[in-house]
Amino acid sequence: MEPVAVDLAQPAGQELTIWYLFLSADIVVKSVMLILVLMSIWSWAIAIEKILQFRKAHAQAREFEDDFWSGGSLDALSARYAHNPKEPFGRVLAAALRDWDSFSVAKSGGAEANRELTRMEKGLGILAIIGSSAPFIGLFGTVWGIMNSFRSIAATRDTNLAVVAPGISEALFATGLGLVAAIPAVMFFNALSSNLGGYATRLEGFVDDLSALAGREE
Repeated sequence: MEPVAVDLAQPAGQELTIWYLFLSADIVVKSVMLILVLMSIWSWAIAIEKILQFRKAHAQAREFEDDFWSGGSLDALSARYAHNPKEPFGRVLAAALRDWDSFSVAKSGGAEANRELTRMEKGLGILAIIGSSAPFIGLFGTVWGIMNSFRSIAATRDTNLAVVAPGISEALFATGLGLVAAIPAVMFFNALSSNLGGYATRLEGFVDDLSALAGREE
């Protein structure tokens, strides 16, 4: 079976724009480019959602802590937060108040804190997958595009730069898209993981405080 030559010659007066590179790519490289664009959009959507979620969670935590340590009675706090709490600290308090002793508070409050952190962590795994896989997907598109370039060179027996450059540019564009998708995803993952780690420390510290309060009242 003879190799199929890929037309890599650049039309006269045609600039090597991003749109031209996409249109001139074959179906495999086009698919790689579209996948990488979708991955990039997906990572930005997740990052924006998590940033807003974490910002709201930290604001609610500050408000709750101010209320909790304001000197009010535990009964008043229970009346406000034990029924249908709408934020993690309130749900942890509600879980801890079911059995008010140091062991039960540490166990039930800690379990609820872990559930809340697991909910907040959703989406970060996708960012990690995009950050680690996007460069390799882009590299696959580059390798495929360069293979097409070499097949065209072999078929036309022409190594003129004007013939080779569009195909090589198209191939390298796939790697560039892979990096464009991966770099923000990795940065978002690291920043959001650090932010969540700080929130986790805050929430786990609250569980310890509740356990200590319950122990003093035994």
